Amino acid sequence: MREIILDTETTGLSPIDHRVVEIGCIELVNHVATGREFHAYMNPERDMPAEAEAVHGLSSEFLSTKPRFAAIVDDFLAFIGDAPVVAHNAGFDMGFINAELKRLNRAPLTPDRAIDTVLLARRKFPGAQASLDALCRRFQIDTSARTKHGALLDAQLLAQVYLELVGGREPGLALSLSESTSATMIMVERVAREPRPHGPTADELAAHTAFMATIKNALWPKLEETPS
Repeated sequence: MREIILDTETTGLSPIDHRVVEIGCIELVNHVATGREFHAYMNPERDMPAEAEAVHGLSSEFLSTKPRFAAIVDDFLAFIGDAPVVAHNAGFDMGFINAELKRLNRAPLTPDRAIDTVLLARRKFPGAQASLDALCRRFQIDTSARTKHGALLDAQLLAQVYLELVGGREPGLALSLSESTSATMIMVERVAREPRPHGPTADELAAHTAFMATIKNALWPKLEETPS
């Protein structure tokens, strides 16, 4: 089962007026990260509002030298293929991606492909905070490298959160796909031992008989006399 963890950074909150400036994707196969990633910065062809720059740190000057969405769209679509797309508040990311696709007269990503981790978290923990930061704290996922929002870093964190939401990670079993599929079987030869005797010795039988003789109306001798 192949899934794509997706995150975006944008110039604002509305896909009508704003543009995507960063896309980060992580590939999972059978809930294991394969190591394959897609990451791209894009020139939004507009200014960067100060409020948005404060969130992700991407300036207009930095993005002015990056390719436009049209230049990376084929690589992006080839990477995600027809796999389900896992995103935190999926409507936001899918809405922006589809707005970019619409500008290029490309087919949109259909809503049935989306897996929203916000909804998964609210079902699993009703009433609790469902932000990515809150879920990382709940699952004790290290966010020390995250000083600002970044699409690829957030996708990496979301991959860990998603695996916790759908069943939990086993410490020490976080194998990569190549490690998990290259395991070898080790055959261990076991040598059979002769059975050990467990019957009583003659001395033990004599001691038992002597002991029974000291008991009035002992039941054991009567059972021994009863024909089977």
